[in-house]
Amino acid sequence: MTDQLETAATPAPALDSTRFASVTLSSPIARGTTTIDTLTIRKPKAGELRGLTLQDLVGTDVTALLKIIPRISSPVLTQEETDNLEAEDLTEIGGTIRGFFMTSAEKKLIEAMIAEHQPKT
Repeated sequence: MTDQLETAATPAPALDSTRFASVTLSSPIARGTTTIDTLTIRKPKAGELRGLTLQDLVGTDVTALLKIIPRISSPVLTQEETDNLEAEDLTEIGGTIRGFFMTSAEKKLIEAMIAEHQPKT
């Protein structure tokens, strides 16, 4: 019983930013009386990639994105909701998913390119 109490009192760990990302939808999804305006996208695990190719996901192939989004979004979107996402929301989600597969060298290159184009003050 003491072990159960100690476990229950332990705070939940913070979300890992390398495994999760939030996307604010430009066009919220209406689900009954609920409005979904933000999705949490989780880095997919191997089993969730079944039937897809990494090349398609990295290349942000629309068909691959429409298959993976319901598997890794929270709240979980239905296939119909996913199919009806606005293009800019699909692009934002696709970029988020693509980011999960970037190498550290790619991330450093993008950071350097962004820094290079920042206004000089």
